[in-house]
Amino acid sequence: MAVKIRLARKGRKKLAYYHIVVADSRSPRDGRYIEKIGQYNPLTNPATIELDFDKALGWLQNGAIPTETCRAILSYKGVLMKKHLLGGVRKGAFDETEANRRFEEWMKQNEAKIESKKSGLEKSRDDEIAKKLASEKRINEARAAKLAKRQAELAAKEKAENEPEPEADEKAASDQQTTENPPADGSATGISSEEKPKE
Repeated sequence: MAVKIRLARKGRKKLAYYHIVVADSRSPRDGRYIEKIGQYNPLTNPATIELDFDKALGWLQNGAIPTETCRAILSYKGVLMKKHLLGGVRKGAFDETEANRRFEEWMKQNEAKIESKKSGLEKSRDDEIAKKLASEKRINEARAAKLAKRQAELAAKEKAENEPEPEADEKAASDQQTTENPPADGSATGISSEEKPKE
């Protein structure tokens, strides 16, 4: 019986997460498995991986074959590195303390990479938020300027409607002037100079 370390799909449509399981290669993808050794959620950034390190290492040493994705996960978590170092100890290349030292050094480097990736993601997220805020501010300023311009136009139009027309003003002024200062010949009273009584 060929034993595989593989993913079993869980969750719903477009929101899948996976169990990392040890199963017979002949069983269905989401069918029976021998043991569950972890969980993998690719929806988060970076992906969330929970893995029982010792169980995964034990199954690898007993001949379980990981699928491509599971191999990448096991490599990311350092299980394959540990297996490789234990193989060197078994062959007599170095002792177990040296293997542990090398593994700790590798884990530190890996954790530093992960932290730098996380900080890079956070920084890019902050930059994106700042960019969105700046663009929103520009849009708001443009809207405010457009509104102020429209209000100024409406105020000017209203002022023009409230003011009397200049021609009507001139006509009213000329009528008023004629009533105040009648012409010398008496045309304002309706009597012509010929009809005036002689003194």
